[in-house]
Amino acid sequence: MAFFGKKSEGGLMDVIRCDEQEYLVWKWRPSGEANSTKRENAIRYGSSLRVKDGEMAVFVYQQKDGSMQEFITGPFDQTIKTANFPILSSIVGTAFGGASPFQAEIHFINLSGNVQVKFGIPFFDVFDPRFLDFAVPVAVRGTITFNLTDYKAFIKLNRLINFELDDFKKQIKDAVTKYVKGVITNIPSDNGMPVLQMERKLLEINELIAAYLKPRLETDFGVNMKGLDIAAIEVDKESEGYAELRKVTADQTTKTTVAQAEVTIKNMEDMQSINALNMEETLRVQREEAQRAQKLQTETNFMGAHALNQQTEVLKAGAESLGNMGDIGGGNGGGMNPAGMMTGMMMGGAMGNQMAGMMNTMGQNMNQQQNTPPPPPTISYSVSVNGQTAGPFNWQQLQQMVQNGQLSQNTHVWKQGMAVWEIASNVQELSSLFGTIPPPPVI
Repeated sequence: MAFFGKKSEGGLMDVIRCDEQEYLVWKWRPSGEANSTKRENAIRYGSSLRVKDGEMAVFVYQQKDGSMQEFITGPFDQTIKTANFPILSSIVGTAFGGASPFQAEIHFINLSGNVQVKFGIPFFDVFDPRFLDFAVPVAVRGTITFNLTDYKAFIKLNRLINFELDDFKKQIKDAVTKYVKGVITNIPSDNGMPVLQMERKLLEINELIAAYLKPRLETDFGVNMKGLDIAAIEVDKESEGYAELRKVTADQTTKTTVAQAEVTIKNMEDMQSINALNMEETLRVQREEAQRAQKLQTETNFMGAHALNQQTEVLKAGAESLGNMGDIGGGNGGGMNPAGMMTGMMMGGAMGNQMAGMMNTMGQNMNQQQNTPPPPPTISYSVSVNGQTAGPFNWQQLQQMVQNGQLSQNTHVWKQGMAVWEIASNVQELSSLFGTIPPPPVI
């Protein structure tokens, strides 16, 4: 390695390189030199610089107006010349012809390696926002992995000289511990996650902490967080707070379950009541429609009888006219009155036609009555639906109820003369009601 004579003369040519196996930042020093002195920073212009792939060499020149930096990214294996070091060329100049040493700190930065820091956070209290009286101790273990990508930001935030990786890891570990505790303490209230379920929500919590950590490590330390692995979240199940919280949570769950069951039962009862009211309304409408049909039939029959009465009056008047045909003689002499006779014949003809029409109509009505089948037997049954009795209903109403699904073979029915209520399938008289029900669709 390089040895230097007098400061004004500089040393022999150096081979500047990093042979460390595991490092993040490493300062190059000439062999045998120690501490940060001007002598160890005196670099001979024209020395050889070797930077491996994944490394970076940083030349720091201390000037009166501040420091200046030159970054050499590997792979690089050349002598230090003006063409490769523009800042250095402005500092050294051509006055010395490259024979005099120049002052520079040389640091190697590892851009390809990953640094892992394991951390363990002892028990700390976490509160469930629903039960703030019970503190549950929680412990966390995990590993964080980071590397360097933005080396300029890293250099601004960290002092390169005398950089110690172990000290840097400790700073990272302290920061991670603080951030993880802060996130986990607020997870129950911010994310609605019960404390007793946090052990089972490991992956979800890991994502929440990682999203919180990454930007803060970049801002505070200039490092890139590549991964976070929360290995375990442990709840102290022997603590008094855990036991109390578990008990009150179980009681709350029981109350909630009971309340939900009561609501379900109430909904079922309301639905049954609504169905019963709907059925009652349907039956009421059916009864009113049957009453209107019966009233219409009665009115139709009344109008027919009235028309028959009118025709009878006409025939009666015609008969009276025929009875007066004896008066068709003219004057008091008893001679025939031609005008009267013609009038009587006209009235008789009209009456004959009217009587023929009436006889024809009556004959048609009699034939129609003979060809019309007799009405179905009168059936009147009461039904029981959802514990409520409705009816009695006639045959047409029972058919309508079967079509609407309000009456099935398992519905209880009763009519006068029956000792007890029976299901409809056991009543022979009602068997034909269900014979026309279409089969269920083929699935």
